[in-house]
Amino acid sequence: MRDTARKVEEKYFSNLATHVEFLPVEWRSKLTLDGDTVDSITPDKVRGLRDMLNSSAMDIMYYTSPLYRDELVKGLQQELNRLYSLFCSRNPEFEEKGGKVSIVSHSLGCVITYDIMTGWNPVRLYEQLLQKDEEEELEERWMSYEEQRLLEELYVTKQRLREIEERLHELKASTTSKPPVLKFKVENFFCMGSPLAVFLALRGIRPGTSGSQDHILPRTICNRLLNIFHPTDPVAYRLEPLILKHYSNISPVQIHWYNTANPLPYEHMKPSFLNPSKEATSAPDTESASAAPSPTTSPVMVRRHYGESITNIGKASILGAASIGKGLGGMLFSRFGRSSATPQSMETGKEAPEGDEKKATTVGTPPLPHSSSGFLEPTVELEHRIDFELREGLVESRYWSAVTSHTAYWSSLDIALFLLTFMYKQDQEEPDKSNLDTI
Repeated sequence: MRDTARKVEEKYFSNLATHVEFLPVEWRSKLTLDGDTVDSITPDKVRGLRDMLNSSAMDIMYYTSPLYRDELVKGLQQELNRLYSLFCSRNPEFEEKGGKVSIVSHSLGCVITYDIMTGWNPVRLYEQLLQKDEEEELEERWMSYEEQRLLEELYVTKQRLREIEERLHELKASTTSKPPVLKFKVENFFCMGSPLAVFLALRGIRPGTSGSQDHILPRTICNRLLNIFHPTDPVAYRLEPLILKHYSNISPVQIHWYNTANPLPYEHMKPSFLNPSKEATSAPDTESASAAPSPTTSPVMVRRHYGESITNIGKASILGAASIGKGLGGMLFSRFGRSSATPQSMETGKEAPEGDEKKATTVGTPPLPHSSSGFLEPTVELEHRIDFELREGLVESRYWSAVTSHTAYWSSLDIALFLLTFMYKQDQEEPDKSNLDTI
């Protein structure tokens, strides 16, 4: 990511005084967890694949275990604070000049970072639910007069105890303010290949009506949340439909290719309608899906913008993932494969080109208000777009891309340009601003 960001920086942002520094947060190897127990019970056949699963999917199992979750959270939290303190000690002007901090997370790292920022704790939640269930069970059971009287006294005593504890907590908070979990305010939180939406859905988060990021991540904690994913990444999920339900029918914002000339700024892209169509499983992957154009929120790009295929260098990702894929994500030196298949969907209101007999059809989706141009005119819109999708191409199998795409974010030039665009956003809007450093 440092190498790709440096190339993009020299090409597009060399005239700005600000510099972006990427600091790797490697926290996983310091944790003991179960020692070598999992390795000892792992069979030897297809060892490389098993080691890759142990180093990636196994972390999700650790995180859902109450025995190891706190160790994972504290490990990442301490490393984030340690790196920030070390950077500030070596760059004393950073805080004085208002330097900003962004976090780039990958896969499970997005969920752990989110929980650190928001303070979400399933153990405390479970204890509250357990206490509530016990009280309801006592209320439903038949009780004698003496039991009822004692239970009422118990409830009153518990309520009084809670009031005393809250009052004591307020007094302590007024005298000694509790230090924040992180030593810095997060400006941008970039999630790459993130399963965060699934975790939030399983925690009971449901769509609201406001269109604000605060529904899932308050702006007081993080100024901007951005969810980056490759369309064939099997681990990645969308976040926008958790805020406004009808955004499940709106196409994610398409990330520009790094060599696109004069791309349309992301804030000027209009939301476009997405018509899901069922994929034909019998049709060849390389031909049928590419016949229909994919919905985009930016002008159609010519083929010369397609990058190199992951066929040439992406196969090393599978073999190297086991040895590299620890922590927030392994850095695999392969470009994003731009798949030969594009989504079988079209923008509403746009007819297929002349001579093309294939038409897009709506499958069980209610009509949304739209104009003749195919762009939505929704009654409620998001304050800022959150889901950003990498473009598929014409040179790679979709199924092979699904295997390699989850570990290839770090070396993508498209993502490097995307990250720097948002990190430099303020400086580009205010070119006369004083020199700032950002990490």
